Amino acid sequence: MTVLRDRVTTRMIAPVTRRRLNPFLMVALGAVLVVALTYTLPPFRIYQLATIGAYLCVTAGLTVLTGLNGQLSLGHGALMATGAYTLALWQNKFNLLAVGIVVAVLVTTVAGLVIGLAAARLRGPYLAGLTLAVAVVVPSVTSTFDETFNSDQGLSVILNPPPESMTVEQWQAWVCWGGALVTVLALALVTRGRFGRDMRAVRDDETAAKLAGISIARTQVWTFVISAAGAGLGGALFAVLAQSVSPGAFPLTLSLFLVMAIVIGGLGRLSGAVIGAFLLVALPAVAHEIGEASGSQRLEGNLALTFFGVVLVVVMLAAPGGLASLRIPRSWRARLGRKPAHRAGS
Repeated sequence: MTVLRDRVTTRMIAPVTRRRLNPFLMVALGAVLVVALTYTLPPFRIYQLATIGAYLCVTAGLTVLTGLNGQLSLGHGALMATGAYTLALWQNKFNLLAVGIVVAVLVTTVAGLVIGLAAARLRGPYLAGLTLAVAVVVPSVTSTFDETFNSDQGLSVILNPPPESMTVEQWQAWVCWGGALVTVLALALVTRGRFGRDMRAVRDDETAAKLAGISIARTQVWTFVISAAGAGLGGALFAVLAQSVSPGAFPLTLSLFLVMAIVIGGLGRLSGAVIGAFLLVALPAVAHEIGEASGSQRLEGNLALTFFGVVLVVVMLAAPGGLASLRIPRSWRARLGRKPAHRAGS
């Protein structure tokens, strides 16, 4: 049975695993690049770089959940809120950031386990409806228990000042990208092992996967748990960036933006998660600048969603697999690799 299971899952993902990059090398190169950028970019751009790192924790987990396992979640913004509020409550009481981030991830993981157990029995729009309900319910909890969560005003996050050798923005970028690179490395190792093959097998054909001895429910639950842990880490890092947490920071549109970002970037690809995280920062920034120029706050709020919608349509028409699936055309590669002909007599 184990041999049959390996054969089935290997055949399902054979095109995906032909060319692999060393994840440790890629993470090391990413760390060097981030450090170099923090010493060359202006403070605001460094803050945006840190925000991309926080988003990457979420998009990486979500692209594994949706792209590799086929589960659609519209509630990852609520899981981010869970991690952010957990860190805020911890910091305001103990002021131990490293431990607080771990606690935030653990609490969000437990929440993801509860949701995943229910989601394992649902498919398609029913699963999307469940996660959408979570995204609506979680912000209302802050109003119900206003003595703990301070209702719509939210909570401040107590943080110790960074070391004197670096600026606040540099410290934020290092913290956020440290979490992002650890997340990407962990997901890369998980998805390249047997569990990754099980996820793809369940996504492609549940009947064949079940005949191969793969537990459908267990695979889906653990995939949701892994994705929830990434969302909790991303939410905790957002609390570090903003130094405050409020329900308005995690609206329903955030969950929609996350899904659109991973689709545009490329489902099931960690490189697509990086592209999606970049778009989550870049497109709203462009919408903000246009809104300020027009003097209309309503226009600014609608432009971000409009930009995502337009980019989504264009990318799906030009590259159905997302931006990460784009490759240089063979004719271009042939021209680039062709040596110039020498003229006679030269």
